[in-house]
Amino acid sequence: MRRGFLPHADSLIAFECAARHGSFTRAAEELHLTQGAVSKQVRQLEDRLGVELFKRVRQRILLTDAGRLYLHDVREALDHLTGATRQVMSFAGSADVLNLATLPTFGTRWLAPRLAKFHEIYPEASFNLAVRLRPFDFDKEPFDAAIHHGEAVWAGGVVEPLFAEEVVAVASPAFRERHAIVEPADLTRVTRLHQSTRPLAWRQWFEAAGIETDVAFQGPRFEQFAMITQAAAHDLGAALLPRFFIGEELESGRLVRLFGSSLKLDTAYHFVYPENRTLRPVVSAFRDWLLREAREPAPERTGMP
Repeated sequence: MRRGFLPHADSLIAFECAARHGSFTRAAEELHLTQGAVSKQVRQLEDRLGVELFKRVRQRILLTDAGRLYLHDVREALDHLTGATRQVMSFAGSADVLNLATLPTFGTRWLAPRLAKFHEIYPEASFNLAVRLRPFDFDKEPFDAAIHHGEAVWAGGVVEPLFAEEVVAVASPAFRERHAIVEPADLTRVTRLHQSTRPLAWRQWFEAAGIETDVAFQGPRFEQFAMITQAAAHDLGAALLPRFFIGEELESGRLVRLFGSSLKLDTAYHFVYPENRTLRPVVSAFRDWLLREAREPAPERTGMP
């Protein structure tokens, strides 16, 4: 029943393309069909649905209300099918594909530079990495595992700790000199950059430094550490950043640690995988390697004078 109910994929593609261009002719050019063939596919789709998707006005086509509603869902379905097709095609030539969801800055700054080391011990492995900022349902997403930051909680997932998040106060050399930053209390009078998912970080930092202030929550907010890193390096303000994310900036001198102390936040990074699924060999090997790698101390590159 379901198979007979669904429209043909060719009709859906023709509809989406015509709606995007607002023209059967331009849709035909993109799809390498005749204008009549595209028009016929859309008409067959309308007949199957029992609703009019386009208003034909001279040489133009305009979406009806039903067409606009349907277009949103059709595009989402086609995007999902495209992604699923590319995903399964990645298995060609390799039975050991790891599909991993990771956090953007963690993936760029910590994980990606280390993947060659895993490939040395597991040369058959191939990777599909995608960004996910929040926990998701493993039964509804095509991932074998995920990197998670926060508390050790994930519905339907086994959570294994990697390491705690340790942040340091940094700024550009020019910002430090311009505002004469010498001691922790000086940061109460300058712009402080905030990571939106760590709203308490600056308050915790001031408390650890023994400083009472009512300005701890003031300052611009950013969704990703990569954004804050660039903003701080370009003199916008002082920032609290994980020290293992900013080794390059400290080494080059684009950022400097303002003080020698650091702060361990209450949250940590975790490796998560589905609790109801037997791990494939490549996933087990990656988990074991990742946990070993997380225990290795990062080189201390302070950038301090």
